[in-house]
Amino acid sequence: MAKTKKKSGKKKPAAGGKPAGRAAKAARGGGAAASGERKSARGLALGRGANAARVGAILQGLDEAYPEASCELIHESPFELLISTILSAQCTDAVVNIVTKELFPKYPDAQALAYADARALEQEIRPTGFFRNKTKSIMGASKKIVEEFGGTVPQTMEALLTLPGVARKTANVVLGSGFGIASGVVVDTHVQRLSGRLDLTKNTDPKKIEQDLMRIIPRERWILFSHQLIWHGRRVCNARKPKCVECNLERLCYSKDKTN
Repeated sequence: MAKTKKKSGKKKPAAGGKPAGRAAKAARGGGAAASGERKSARGLALGRGANAARVGAILQGLDEAYPEASCELIHESPFELLISTILSAQCTDAVVNIVTKELFPKYPDAQALAYADARALEQEIRPTGFFRNKTKSIMGASKKIVEEFGGTVPQTMEALLTLPGVARKTANVVLGSGFGIASGVVVDTHVQRLSGRLDLTKNTDPKKIEQDLMRIIPRERWILFSHQLIWHGRRVCNARKPKCVECNLERLCYSKDKTN
């Protein structure tokens, strides 16, 4: 009678030389690497570009990270916001807020700035940079507001664009944060950078980027979305060294600028 071979109590190694237990654990998603792969897989499942599902996931991520994002320029009126936004060109909001803390009590309205002493004003706003051009814009815009708009900042894009020193970005800031009017999407350097990194646009011109974003972002989200991208750009998705390990949108991002 032939002898029956006893089965060994040891499990055969999995392919590649790993014990079956470790292979099974990896298959179940054990370890940081597997977790990262699952996150990437979820991101890839949404595809690339600006499809509705992916845009929705990005908006959800921004809501989770910055539910109360708002304009960081300190102001108490649409006029103060207009002046602050003009001053913020090529300057940080923090510096602008320091300058306007002294500026606004001295020049409380459009009348005061419209007929200010230009040389004195230049020195008062000097820390914001490009102070000569900004002085011309501030005084020109203030004078037009006094003489053509009864001293009140206009509430339409068309009218705002007639003011010296005001382009679409500034007008969108004033309308959105000053009046709560969603006329468009603010496209500053942060929004421009992040829109490209998140594959929401292929354009680099701010006007074309704004049009792309207006097509894919619900109108009721335009104001908040701009603030959220700006906050994310300042706090996490920096220009030179983005903090990808801290980013809750990392799984949705395919940027070549990503860091480990």
